[in-house]
Amino acid sequence: MATPLSNLPEYSVSEISQAIKRTMEDTFGQVRLRGEISGFRGPHSSGHCYFALKDQNAKIDAIVWRGSYGRLRQWMEEGLEVIATGKVTTYPAKSGYQIVIEAIEPAGQGALLAQLEERRKKLAAEGLFDAERKRPLPYLPRAVGVVTSPTGAVIRDILHRMADRFPVRVLVWPARVQGDGAAEEVARGIAGLNALPEVGSDGKPLRPDVVIVARGGGSLEDLWAFNEEVVVRAAAASAIPLISAVGHETDTTLIDFASDVRAPTPTAAAEIALPVRAELLASVEDLGARQRRGLLRLLEHRRVALKGAARGLPRLEDVLAIPRQRLDTAAAQLPVSMRRLLRDRAQAVTMLARSLPRLDHLMQLPARRLGELSTRLGRAQSVHVRQQRQGFAAVSARLSPLSMRRAIERGNERVSNAALRFARVAARDTERRRTRLDRAAGLLATLSHRATLERGFALVRDLSGNLVRATGDARAAKRIAVEFADGSIVADVADGAPPSSGSRPAPARKGKSGGGQGSLFD
Repeated sequence: MATPLSNLPEYSVSEISQAIKRTMEDTFGQVRLRGEISGFRGPHSSGHCYFALKDQNAKIDAIVWRGSYGRLRQWMEEGLEVIATGKVTTYPAKSGYQIVIEAIEPAGQGALLAQLEERRKKLAAEGLFDAERKRPLPYLPRAVGVVTSPTGAVIRDILHRMADRFPVRVLVWPARVQGDGAAEEVARGIAGLNALPEVGSDGKPLRPDVVIVARGGGSLEDLWAFNEEVVVRAAAASAIPLISAVGHETDTTLIDFASDVRAPTPTAAAEIALPVRAELLASVEDLGARQRRGLLRLLEHRRVALKGAARGLPRLEDVLAIPRQRLDTAAAQLPVSMRRLLRDRAQAVTMLARSLPRLDHLMQLPARRLGELSTRLGRAQSVHVRQQRQGFAAVSARLSPLSMRRAIERGNERVSNAALRFARVAARDTERRRTRLDRAAGLLATLSHRATLERGFALVRDLSGNLVRATGDARAAKRIAVEFADGSIVADVADGAPPSSGSRPAPARKGKSGGGQGSLFD
C-alpha cells in the first residue's frame, strides 16, 4: 500500500523540544508569578533548590540556583505565599515546563505576619520566651557590649548617651543589621561577646556585663533579620543579660521576646543599661549628709541621756560616808581585839602543854622496839649466810671435772655448728653484694661522663673547678681547664669574633695532664 504524501515538516524529538523551549523563553522571558511554596525541602546536595508554586487550580515547578539561594532563602518557607520573578523555561528530558526564580518576595505583609506568628508560636513552645528565663540587669556594669552597625547613627546615639550618663568601657561588635547575612552576623556578635574572657591582658574588664542589640526603625522587611531563628536562639542562649533595642517603640521583633529587657529605642537602651552618674553622686552626697546629721543627733541624744543619768546619781561624799564611819569604828576596836586574841591563844598553849606526857616516857617505847628489831636482824642474817653456803656447795658439786668437760664439748659442738652456718650465710651475702656491686659499676660506667668524653666531647671548667657552660662565662674566667678522655689541659681564652660558618677552627694543641698551657682559639 502506498504511503500518503504530506507537506508537514518532520522534526526529531530533540528539535521539537528545543523549538518549544525557545518559544517559551521568548514569550515568557521575564515574568512575576504569584503562588504558594509547595514541596520545599531545603537545598539539594548540589546547592540548588527544587520546589513548586501553586494556587487553587494549578502548579508549576520552580528552581532556585545555588548562586541565588543565599539572598533568597529568608523568604523560602513551606506554605508561604510569595511573588517570584524569573523566566519560564522547559525541561526537555521530562517534557515539562518550569520557572527559574531570580528574585522572590512575600505576597504582602499578611504573609509575612502569618510566617512571623507561626515562628513565634514555635519558639514559644520551646520555652525561649518564658519569663523565668529573664535575668535582672546589673545596676552598674563595668563594660557594655553593643551589637550593631558601626557606621549608622544608632551607635553614635548610644555612645553619646552613655558618655552623658555614666562613661564606661564600650565594646562594639560590628554587624550588618539588614539584608543578606545580617541575621548570622548578629548571632555571631552575641556569641562572640559571650565568649570573651572576663579580664583582658591590661587587667581591665573585657567581657561586658550587659549586651545591647540595636538597630534603627524600618519596615517589617527591613527588621526581618531580627525575626530569624538564629538570632532569637543566640539571644536566648546568651549568658550575659541582653537588651533588645530594634526599631522604634511600635516595632516588635522576635528578639524582643527572647531578650531579658526590651528597650523602645536604642537611646533608651543606653539609659536602661546605665544610671546617671551625676544622680548617683548627688545620692551618695545626700546619704553622706544624712549620715552625718544622724550621727550628730545620736551624739546629742547620748549627751543628754548621760547628763540625766549623772543628775540621778548621789554625791560621792554621801556614798562614802557610811563606809568611812564603819572603817573608823573598826580601827578603834582593833587594839582591844588584838589583846584579847593574844590572851586567848596564850591560855590555849598552856593547857596543851599540861596535857602532853613527859619526854622520857615517850622515848621508852621506841627504844624497846629498836632493840627487838636488832635481835631479829641478827637472826635473819645468820639464816641467810647459811642458805648462801648451802647454795655454793650445790653449785660446786655440779662443777666437777667430768661435768665441766661435757659442758665444754657441748659448747664446742654448738660453736662449730654456728661457724658453719655463719660461713654459709657470709658466702651468700658476699655473693649478693658482689652482684650488686657489679651492677652498680656497670651503671656507673654507663652514666659516667667518661663515656661521653670517649665519644669526642670535652668538659670545660674554670680554675676554681666550676663548670663553664657558655662563651660569656669562658671569657669572664680568662683561663679554663679542658678535660678530655685521656687527660686535661689549661688554656687561655682569647677575645674575638667566632669563626665564620664556612671555615672550621684549627684544632687545639693538647698537652699532658696537668702540663703546660695552651689556647683553644690558637
